[in-house]
Amino acid sequence: MQEARTLFFNWGWLVPVIFSLIFIISWRIDKRRLINGIWFNIAFFSFLTVLAGWILVTNNVALIMTFGIPFVLIVLFLFLLFFMQSILLIWNAVIVWRRESHSLGNMLTLVLGVALLLVPFINSLAGDVLPQVWYTFFVITTDFVVGYLLFWFYNYLTVLVLYQFNRPKLNQQYVVVLGSGLINGGQVPPLLAQRVDRGITFYQKQLQKKGVAPKLILSGGQGGNETRPEGVAMREYAIEQGVPAENTIAEDQSINTLQNMLFSKRLMVTDDGTEPRAIFVTSNYHTLRAGLIARRAGLKADGIGSRTAKFFLPNAVIREYIAVFVRNKWTHAVVLGVGILGIGALVLVSNLFVK
Repeated sequence: MQEARTLFFNWGWLVPVIFSLIFIISWRIDKRRLINGIWFNIAFFSFLTVLAGWILVTNNVALIMTFGIPFVLIVLFLFLLFFMQSILLIWNAVIVWRRESHSLGNMLTLVLGVALLLVPFINSLAGDVLPQVWYTFFVITTDFVVGYLLFWFYNYLTVLVLYQFNRPKLNQQYVVVLGSGLINGGQVPPLLAQRVDRGITFYQKQLQKKGVAPKLILSGGQGGNETRPEGVAMREYAIEQGVPAENTIAEDQSINTLQNMLFSKRLMVTDDGTEPRAIFVTSNYHTLRAGLIARRAGLKADGIGSRTAKFFLPNAVIREYIAVFVRNKWTHAVVLGVGILGIGALVLVSNLFVK
């Protein structure tokens, strides 16, 4: 026992330290990499495991109680959230229904909440109509697919949260503010105003501390129900907030985030012909996916996010996750396909041995 304790104290911290270093290196290379979430979670949970083990082997009752009680309370709270998730999702859907448009994108929490409520009934029905071997295959496959989707959702959520800690240097030449649609034909709505305000805040901070103002590129084309391009309306709004007109540029042709990045990049000019130093601004829930799209566009820029109403975040985050997941659909399809085939083979072999 003493040798095990000595080994634990001497080497137990090695795993979190190694994976923390891997995470830091990966993060510094590119903050937008989804694998950053895996490295971070391995480091984080291995640290918690080692810390818990270290506390337990001390046999110090006061220390165990000090850390153990909060840990148990947190675990119980998470279990409560898990069992209430369908109710919470439907409750959020009701709030969104009252405050936002009734689009499919705004009803994702409703769809997911109802689906979770139906899972026990579907399993019960499958048990009644399917032969035992097929029912076993159905249950294991369903658990595997749901677990796979939840794993990547949690990983995506981890990277999204970490990305909010991005703090760009105050040496930027351009700040690209992404459009999100106008209201009443040509007015800047609150959500879009928050994006422009976030860009202006960075602009003013850099100007105040470094004495050099970046150019604001207000990016967005004209939608079918808009009387003017978003970029033009955003530029007018920025000027009204005190930004000199000569420090603003309207990009008025883009119709999606990829074009926001591509067309804004074309407007960036440097005196020495080097790659411009730039960041982009969007809503906080959109920063990670926008960063991935910026990489596709060849724009070396990380993003900062403006705040979003809390009731709107669940739908927005789920929608962003689906978009990122679908972008890698063939890789996920291969993994899921191999997994399902493997489950089928195991169930078939098990059934043969039982017989």
